[in-house]
Amino acid sequence: MTTFFSPDPIPSPGMAVLGEDAAHHARVKRLEIGTTITLVDGTGGRGVGSLVRVSKSQLSVDVTRLDQLDPPAPVHLLVPVADRERMLWLAEKATELGVASWRPVSFRRSKSVSPRGEGLTFQGKVHARMISALEQSSGAWLPMLFPDASLDRALAAAPAGWRVLLDAGGAAPDLSRPTTPVIIALGPEGGLEETERAMLVSSGFRPTTLGGNILRFETAAIAGIAVMRAALLSHSGAARV
Repeated sequence: MTTFFSPDPIPSPGMAVLGEDAAHHARVKRLEIGTTITLVDGTGGRGVGSLVRVSKSQLSVDVTRLDQLDPPAPVHLLVPVADRERMLWLAEKATELGVASWRPVSFRRSKSVSPRGEGLTFQGKVHARMISALEQSSGAWLPMLFPDASLDRALAAAPAGWRVLLDAGGAAPDLSRPTTPVIIALGPEGGLEETERAMLVSSGFRPTTLGGNILRFETAAIAGIAVMRAALLSHSGAARV
């Protein structure tokens, strides 16, 4: 079933009108009138309806059902400002894995990367990639986007919870009693400076390794999110038995 993102609240029931991008997508896929369409709004709303009209600039869907889905267990990401294409790739995968928030951190070694992903224009590109990933994965929740921040500001704003610093020199993750929210931090290309690592540790982030190899930041982030998601799911399932 084809899924489209709705930037406006989804009516229940009623007619949802999407813009030019959605109309173009429908024409490319050669969707016929009457095709069943899923709409998601990024805040848990998922509507189902029928395609009733496609023009050059608009797409109309007659929504017949709207469900409000609960968010997944919160996993927040402190992502380093780094190579922009790798950050965009990570934004897609983090959305597919249901990350609750995306907070870019400008580390000292971030400044040596070019071209790097930072600023409002880049944030717009991240948002667009996340919307595309949400549509492709049929998810219902978009990550909350925060502007670039220095490490001290990011630490001050990060929520309390199970704080994990992905670090090849850390200990194996203790997944026996996972708690939420989970906050995952990782360093930039070239790694953290010792003062930055000390700041993270003093703020409650536990250095945690994912194995013997040194991973690129985007690989480490996806692996870390997946490990924490699996631990939370396993613990939740065990609690229901």
